Amino acid sequence: MRNKEEPEVNLEQILESVRGFFGKNSTGGGNAGILIFVVILLVGLSVWAGSGIYTVATVGGEVAVLRMFGKYAGEEEAGLHWYWPSPIGQKDIVQVDERRRLELGFRGGTPAPQESLMITGDENIVDVQLLIQYNIKPGGAKDFLFRVVDPDGITLRDVAETALRQVVGSRPIDDVLTDKKDEVQSEAKILIQRLLDDYGTGINITEVKLQNVNPPAQVQAAFDDVVKAKEDKERIINLADAYKEEILPKAEGEAARLRESAEAYRAERVNISTGQAQRFTAILSEYRKSPEVTRQRLYLDAMEEVLPGITKIVGDPGQVVILTEGSKDVVPIPSLDPGISE
Repeated sequence: MRNKEEPEVNLEQILESVRGFFGKNSTGGGNAGILIFVVILLVGLSVWAGSGIYTVATVGGEVAVLRMFGKYAGEEEAGLHWYWPSPIGQKDIVQVDERRRLELGFRGGTPAPQESLMITGDENIVDVQLLIQYNIKPGGAKDFLFRVVDPDGITLRDVAETALRQVVGSRPIDDVLTDKKDEVQSEAKILIQRLLDDYGTGINITEVKLQNVNPPAQVQAAFDDVVKAKEDKERIINLADAYKEEILPKAEGEAARLRESAEAYRAERVNISTGQAQRFTAILSEYRKSPEVTRQRLYLDAMEEVLPGITKIVGDPGQVVILTEGSKDVVPIPSLDPGISE
């Protein structure tokens, strides 16, 4: 795209000056006239050559695309340059970093229904408006100028509409209206860029953004109800998740406490049982070695455990009177001596 005017040489004005000069000096001699003509010609050539000086700015990432006799001849980056002026050479200044935009389905806030109305994958009609931002690829200025007719006009618009209709037509209407807009935008961007690269436009898509996405007016109320129901569903799910996050840690803590208590009780009972079993085994081993001594010791151990609670013991051999608080019992106690009768 050109954005700098090239100075032009007014040949008609120069020729008029030459004709006027020769008309005035036709009697002054041919040599003088020829000399003056040559001077004028040199001045004209200097002016023409000077018109080939041009500047490529650094702001906006400008690039000068050069042509000689209409054929591509290279590119120049930022700086001061000279190139053959017209009609031999031509130059086009392109701002490759300039962010450009294309509106699909609307024009400055005014709807364009011939572009925006589309059919979804579940055979519903939806009104979709799309905003596209783009620039020129590095090294893509040549393709942008010469490869495709009107690349950032009708070509880009047709490509964007085709890609968006393909993406929308492959999805249900809920994806476009509610929670899958980001996916629709991403797929549309990838497809648009792929088509532009296939055409060789030199365009780089930087962003694709869905604007207004609405169902047809006839069913707008029904879709509003659906959206509200989905919002209520999400709200209730969030409340349930919050309640779960509050209750679950308490339940897990209580369960851990019960498990630890049970483990402690189990360990205690196992230790007690193991000790009792080992004690019984030890007593049995001693009893087998010396039964009488062991019986005597067990008897004494039992008496040591029972008698401390007794106040007095009075009685004949083989009979013991046990006096406790508030009672008087006669308890026969067997003798350990086999010679004493019970």
